[in-house]
Amino acid sequence: MSTQPVIIENITTLMERLNLPGPLHPLITLVNYDQTKPDLADVGSQYLLHFYKIAFKTRFSGKAKYGPGSYDFREGGLAFVGPHQLVELSSDGAEHEGYALFFHPDLLISYPLAGSIHRYGFFSYSVSEALYLSEREKKIVESVFEAIDSELRTNTDVFSQDVLVSQLELLLNHCNRFYNRQFLIRKPVHHELIDRMNTYLTDRFARHQGLATGLPTTQEIADQLKVSPRYLSDMLKSLTGKTTQQHIHLRLIEKAKELLARDLLTTADVAFSLGFEHPQSFNKFFRQKTGSSPTAFRKAFTDQ
Repeated sequence: MSTQPVIIENITTLMERLNLPGPLHPLITLVNYDQTKPDLADVGSQYLLHFYKIAFKTRFSGKAKYGPGSYDFREGGLAFVGPHQLVELSSDGAEHEGYALFFHPDLLISYPLAGSIHRYGFFSYSVSEALYLSEREKKIVESVFEAIDSELRTNTDVFSQDVLVSQLELLLNHCNRFYNRQFLIRKPVHHELIDRMNTYLTDRFARHQGLATGLPTTQEIADQLKVSPRYLSDMLKSLTGKTTQQHIHLRLIEKAKELLARDLLTTADVAFSLGFEHPQSFNKFFRQKTGSSPTAFRKAFTDQ
């Protein structure tokens, strides 16, 4: 097994490495694993792809090795990998069922999608945060995959790339919609995550170790909850209208007001306690969020 990831810069190289048919278009290809199987000589190797991958599983039961973890596709679904993420080649036959769509960022260069694809946060989700699909949703995704396959098999003309990019954007927009549905129908699970996040922040502030630990970050919270930062923010945005950073800021302000109201600490002490390196940064942050300086807030509170 190779200790270093195999860097794959283009789709043609990946197809050659897996002994799969060459792509009909150099910047996008659709692999139907029902019709062709990859060469598994590199089992255990990690690939660092310079392009996107969308895996679509439709029928089988079981867990498939995908990236650094495994994903239970019992109901069928989609998993996403963005450029420069690791993918491990598994010997598990379950991984090589369904479809795999690969497309290179260069496909999008002259299209608005090139500037907006970062909005599709699921390319930054971990494998355990894959998209589960209902039967109706699977049919929708299958129809888009079939349309892409048909277009790839059509003789190339001046409209070919326009059509492919449009179909790709349609697929991504469907996935955004389906993820929003997933956040909503799994509310109990996600509200438990929100509760854990709030408990962690409460405990963190209670320890008064801000000077040593700094301000809490989205990455820190995501690590504590064992989810990816982008998934956490997208989930929170869907359910509460606020991102992880906005939630952190709300809790910072709540704690700051609590400490200022006690009149036991100086404003500088409050700033350091929360994790600000400089009191001036805390003063600016507090004023931005409340419209008042910490000193004015304390005076108004104590004058009541």
